[in-house]
Amino acid sequence: MKRTTTVILLVIIVGAFATALIYLWQKNQEDPIVYKTETPSQQTIVVKTMATGSIVPKEEVLIKPNISGVVEEVFIEAGEYVDRGDLIAKIRVIPNVSTLTSAKNNIASSRTALETEEINFKTQEAIWQRQKALFEKGVVSANDFDQVNNTYLQAKQRVEQARIDLQQARQNYDIIKTGTTSGVGEIAQTQVRATVAGMVLDVPIKEGNQVIEANNFNEGTSIASLADIKKMIFEGKIDESEVGKIKEGLPLEITVGAIENIKFDAVLDYIAPKGVAENGAIQFAIKGSLKNLDSTFIRAGLSANASIILDRAENVMAIREALVQYDRKTQKPFVEVAVGDQEFERRDVELGISNGIYVEVKGGVSESDRIKIWNQVQGMPVMGSRN
Repeated sequence: MKRTTTVILLVIIVGAFATALIYLWQKNQEDPIVYKTETPSQQTIVVKTMATGSIVPKEEVLIKPNISGVVEEVFIEAGEYVDRGDLIAKIRVIPNVSTLTSAKNNIASSRTALETEEINFKTQEAIWQRQKALFEKGVVSANDFDQVNNTYLQAKQRVEQARIDLQQARQNYDIIKTGTTSGVGEIAQTQVRATVAGMVLDVPIKEGNQVIEANNFNEGTSIASLADIKKMIFEGKIDESEVGKIKEGLPLEITVGAIENIKFDAVLDYIAPKGVAENGAIQFAIKGSLKNLDSTFIRAGLSANASIILDRAENVMAIREALVQYDRKTQKPFVEVAVGDQEFERRDVELGISNGIYVEVKGGVSESDRIKIWNQVQGMPVMGSRN
């Protein structure tokens, strides 16, 4: 029994020893790890954040009528250019019965007031003539005549004012009834004219539509919208996580989805002081003015993306971010530089800005140093590497 146990133990020991020898032999047959290297390169590093939005006119003017009625004729179409004062549309007035009746009553009241003032004036004129004759004969004192003369002049002024009131009442009646009156010429309220020069973006009405005048209680019906398409801005929104990184005056690069292979320069002009909750996140509105649009036509409302340039370094020495290692204790960055065949030494480096792919190197290595690719995936090629 003891002999059998001894034999079994010896067999196990021999088997384990043989397995260890086979494992060591296989390890010796594997190729040693060969680290590749890269040298620093000259790069232009741009740090940016993105915002989505659209292109809109800087100033869009809505043309509204000064009188309510029905559109009789439209003289423009979307896409046309108009100058200040150009005729846009003509309104046919449909008078309100109540307003028309009130205006007619005002005419009657003004006429009655004028007749009353004329009778009073004739009476004061007769008194004035008698007092003047007596004053010239020396019967009436100068003070008494002055009082009569002032009363006469006041009566004359009231007659003139009553005539003006009657004329205004008649003009008001004509405007309510027809939209215009004698003497207004080209400022007739039935004629809607452009208040600014620019392109017609939209004509939301057509002949036969009813329109409402703009007043203190109603913003009125829009006849057309005009804008200078050479003055366009980017309107977008940026997430709260990025808004702390930006400020007014930063340059923007605008890309428009409908215009390929063209980038537009802009300047960030506005950042909203208050955010708005959208889909569970806080968004801040931003605006940026586009520059140099003389040769490119951009339609209002096109969707666009804005790259907000936070920082830029032109033609600086840089390495790939993946080559940088960090000390576990101090968290300071360093790289491993080749000093011989597969021999490397640690070099602490001073880093600048990074775009996530390349990072600026301000010190610690030179352009001729070969930096170890310490985390290369086996079997994967590395661009720009050297053996």
